[in-house]
Amino acid sequence: MRDLLALGLSQGTSGNVSVRFDDGFLVTPSGIPAERLRPEDIVPMTWDGGFRHALSPSSEWRFHRDILAARPEIGAVVHAHPTHCTAFAICGREIPAVHYMIAAVGGPTIRCAPYAPYGTQELSQAALLALEGRTGCLLANHGMIAAGSDLQKALWVAVEMEALCRQYAVALQVGAPVILPDDEIWRTVERFKSYGPRSRTNNPE
Repeated sequence: MRDLLALGLSQGTSGNVSVRFDDGFLVTPSGIPAERLRPEDIVPMTWDGGFRHALSPSSEWRFHRDILAARPEIGAVVHAHPTHCTAFAICGREIPAVHYMIAAVGGPTIRCAPYAPYGTQELSQAALLALEGRTGCLLANHGMIAAGSDLQKALWVAVEMEALCRQYAVALQVGAPVILPDDEIWRTVERFKSYGPRSRTNNPE
C-alpha cells in the first residue's frame, strides 16, 4: 500500500491489497490511509467472508477473495485508481497490444470489465471474467486490478499497466498507434515466464 502511494498509483484511502495466507487471505482495512497503516491493521479473512478484527476489511474484499479462490496460481491482488488506467476505464476502453510489455498481463489485451457498483458481487463477477487468462484488467468508471504469484509480482503488473496506459494515451495524441499482432504477444508471454521481478536468492551468481 505504501509503494502504491510512493509510485503515484494511489492516493488517500483509495486502493487495497490482498495476499493469500494460511487457510484464507489477508486484506487491507477500510478507511485507513496507507501512510498510517500498521501490520496489525491488516485484516485476516476466511473464504466465506468472515473475519474477527477490530477493523473492517476493504469494501472490495469480495473480488480479492474471488480472484484468489478462482486462480490458485495467484497469490496477491492489487487494486488502485492510477490516473491513466482509470482514464481509459472511464472511457470503457480495452488496451490493445501497442507495446510488447502488455505481455506482463498474460495476453494481447487488457480488458475493461463493465461497470458495477464498488464492493458488490456483481463487480467481482465482472472482474473475474475480464481477468480470464490475464493478470490485469480495468474496471469501467473505477480503476484497475493487477495480480501476481506474490505481492512483488502483483505490484510489478500494476506499474506496467499504468506505464502502458500512459504511453498509449500519449501515442493517441501523436497519431494512430500501431498494434502488434497477437502471435507476437503470445511469443512474448512465453518469454516472460522467466522475466519480471525476482528475489536475489533465486539468482545465484
